[in-house]
Amino acid sequence: MDDEIRILLVDDEPLVRRSMEKTLIRAGFDVETAESTLAGLALFESALEAEPFTLAIVDLHMPNLEAVDDPDAGLALLSKLLSIQPGLPVIVLTAFDEVGRAKDAVMRGAKAYFVKGREAGLLELVNTILEE
Repeated sequence: MDDEIRILLVDDEPLVRRSMEKTLIRAGFDVETAESTLAGLALFESALEAEPFTLAIVDLHMPNLEAVDDPDAGLALLSKLLSIQPGLPVIVLTAFDEVGRAKDAVMRGAKAYFVKGREAGLLELVNTILEE
């Protein structure tokens, strides 16, 4: 796998974040993680100068830019990332019961959404998007 592919992973659940990070690293990707929209945005902006991210994976429901728990924090981060780097492929992570809102994220520019819990499926989705 091309070691130039950098993935930003933003999820506030430590176990979920670590599991996905390990799966992506094992597949040969360079992964940076953040536990909030604020931390994710800071990582994203600091990477722009040197090595911008190739793809972002963003949880839908987590603390927002004001550090308040927000079911739409991922949508706000999605919009912010796309305003800074139009065309960036973004995958929105969602819990099973949020699929309707995840589809809304796709309408707003996300490349795809992914229901948490099947990391192998996430890897397939990432590879498919990168091949497009």
